[in-house]
Amino acid sequence: MMNNGKLNRRDFLRYGTMAAGAVALAACAPVAPGAAPAAGGAAAPAAASGANQLEIFSWWTSGGEVEALNALYDIFKKKYPDVEIENSALTGGAGQGGNMKALLETRMQGGQPPDSFQVHLGHELIDSHVKADRMEDLETFYKDEGLTDVFPKDLVDIASMNGKPWSVPVNIHRSNVLWYRTDKLEAVGAEPPKTWDELFAVADKLKAKEIPALAIAESEPGFCGHEFENLLVAILGPDDYRGLFTGKTKWDDAKVTEALTTLNKVLDYANPDYLSTTWGDITDRFMADSAPAMMIMGDWTHGVLKSKNFTNYKWAPAPGTEGIFIVLSDSFGLPKGAPHRDNALNFLRICASKDGQDAFNPIKGSIAARTDADKSKYDEYQLSAMADFKANTLVPSIQHGAAAKQSFVLDYDLAINLLATKRDVAAAQAKLVAAAADAEFEAA
Repeated sequence: MMNNGKLNRRDFLRYGTMAAGAVALAACAPVAPGAAPAAGGAAAPAAASGANQLEIFSWWTSGGEVEALNALYDIFKKKYPDVEIENSALTGGAGQGGNMKALLETRMQGGQPPDSFQVHLGHELIDSHVKADRMEDLETFYKDEGLTDVFPKDLVDIASMNGKPWSVPVNIHRSNVLWYRTDKLEAVGAEPPKTWDELFAVADKLKAKEIPALAIAESEPGFCGHEFENLLVAILGPDDYRGLFTGKTKWDDAKVTEALTTLNKVLDYANPDYLSTTWGDITDRFMADSAPAMMIMGDWTHGVLKSKNFTNYKWAPAPGTEGIFIVLSDSFGLPKGAPHRDNALNFLRICASKDGQDAFNPIKGSIAARTDADKSKYDEYQLSAMADFKANTLVPSIQHGAAAKQSFVLDYDLAINLLATKRDVAAAQAKLVAAAADAEFEAA
């Protein structure tokens, strides 16, 4: 039950699953490759039919995402022209596929999986579907395709449980990027801030000119959760941040309180309507003349901005995170009972291939998971991300499924959304402590 307009995790899951079920019942046709899904979540049928098809589930429906996925499909269609692709892309879900994940869960539990589906590498897949025995391991696939020679060992480890990999990373994304409007910072004579103290000093200058400092979109839980993981890394440092998921660092630690207090202060400098702004709209807001000057968001932002031919922006590591790379990866796996298993394996081969990754990532704004990418195909930002990925300390993203299981991420998002809506640091921290206890990080 909802109390005083607030959602708990049970409500969040229940309503998400109900919405997903409604979408599934309403759907009557697949999304053709290259076509944008209908706003609000029109989806493909509950299962692909026919002997020579390939149904792929994803939440890639925005600019840059659609074009990047189509680049993979184009390579697949050239190699396997007789296969009909059903692009079951589903919109919505706080910029990270909430509707798609809920519908996928319904189908996976019901024994009607797609042939493959987009999922964040790491705990998001492992805790949701691998431990439930719904996935095939890809140990033989990795060996046959030589993937352990071209994927970094640390990345393979994130993909693995019990020594076996369970999905194929198609890219590497970075969470901790400060995107800034060059014209806005120039208007106040400011450089991109390297610390949070510097950011607030710049924010005060911007506020004097009635320019919001940071773009925030928290009409539903998730966006502020992304901001908060950046603050946690900046304030705790890599070792103590990792300790949050092993029990070494407690969620009631004074540094976690400091991070929450800092986020609370950030909200004073955000666009005033951040509670009614959606994740899907934030990039357009960032491009507008009245835009906030800065935004802390992953580098899929780069792909979206490129798709809109917007060039009035630059980037830097998020404040306090220079030398650190908060890593996440989109991947695809092989569900048990995939209706067209051979086609699914061939799609995974395209995703894992050098040609596939070098076609997909320059459009998506991400970098290749492979170490042998053709750097001539990547732009200035992506080349800098490649260099940082190789040289920086890597830590896993909470918000995007690498650091912790999905049930914790839902609780985490609701705790941070409570802070965003009620501005109550103590209440938000209490919910984080309870979420960590429920996740049993101490036993990890």
